[in-house]
Amino acid sequence: MDVIPADVAAAIKEGKVNLDDPAVTLTLLQLNAVVGVKGTFDAKKNLVSIGLTCASCHSTVDNAFLPGIGHRLDGWANRDLNVGAIVSMASNLKPLTDALGVDAATVKKVLASWGPGKFDAELNLDGKAFRPDGKSAATLIPEAFGHAGENLHTWTGGWGDVTYWNAYVANLELQGQGNFFDERFNDAKKYPVAAKAHFGNKRSNPDKVTAKLAALQFYQLAIPAPKAPDSIYNKEAAQRGMLVFNGKAKCASCHVPPLFTEPGWNTHKPSDIGIDDFQANRSPDSTYVTQGLAGLWTHMKGGFYHDGRFTTLMDVVNHYNDFKKLNLTESEKKDLIEYLKSL
Repeated sequence: MDVIPADVAAAIKEGKVNLDDPAVTLTLLQLNAVVGVKGTFDAKKNLVSIGLTCASCHSTVDNAFLPGIGHRLDGWANRDLNVGAIVSMASNLKPLTDALGVDAATVKKVLASWGPGKFDAELNLDGKAFRPDGKSAATLIPEAFGHAGENLHTWTGGWGDVTYWNAYVANLELQGQGNFFDERFNDAKKYPVAAKAHFGNKRSNPDKVTAKLAALQFYQLAIPAPKAPDSIYNKEAAQRGMLVFNGKAKCASCHVPPLFTEPGWNTHKPSDIGIDDFQANRSPDSTYVTQGLAGLWTHMKGGFYHDGRFTTLMDVVNHYNDFKKLNLTESEKKDLIEYLKSL
């Protein structure tokens, strides 16, 4: 909303602009007003190329102008973005059907299973589209804020830090022109799709990715977790909840304040946290990452844990209360939740 001219903004508010009109989309792209989408235009204002940036998945807007239009919220997971639906509209799905060894109907079934706010960043490595229970293998799009001081930060363990994932996504997901190396992808048993495509050693000339990694890492680590609005939690209950968090509930033994993750190698076996090992086994060391909790309140839309399996924070607290045999009272649970919402 900060780059839209005043007359255009007024027309949008009055309902005089059809935002579904491709001509309007082109105008917005020329204004650099579409979060995560970049268009290149020639001297006659013809669109000659288009591409996506990190912001398409890891930024959104605050709806301050109208629903879907507002100030940028960099680093926020885009819980409205339906990546699968967008990809399935591609005129040519052959790159996916060839890589996965299935027909277009199967690819579309997989993409339709993701839903808003989810993405499967490992499908192009192991080809595992569904969990053993039949549910989609896609996980929640992660936030890109609040990771300063953390080691691993993307759901499952042993992959790499911020720069690893930036290079991975730029080269192997968005198909940018760059260099990427990870010999683990040569393991045809664990990562058959990646081994077949030689993803473990991608070389491009010219390399248009590597030179951008340092600045991108610096910027991303500089994005603080957004402070929770006072209106979403009870301050007095949160103070009591902090004592539960650091004491009886033993949350701080893994989510160490003030980073709220573990210094060092911040991963745990599935058996340590009482959940299945499907996503963990897709990672190099078969573990789950101890997530940082700063900005946890932004997960109210989409759910909690890597796949959103827990709809509410009470579901999360009840899981650990039962699994760890914490014997929390109902009032202690409620206070703990207020504290978690305040982070």
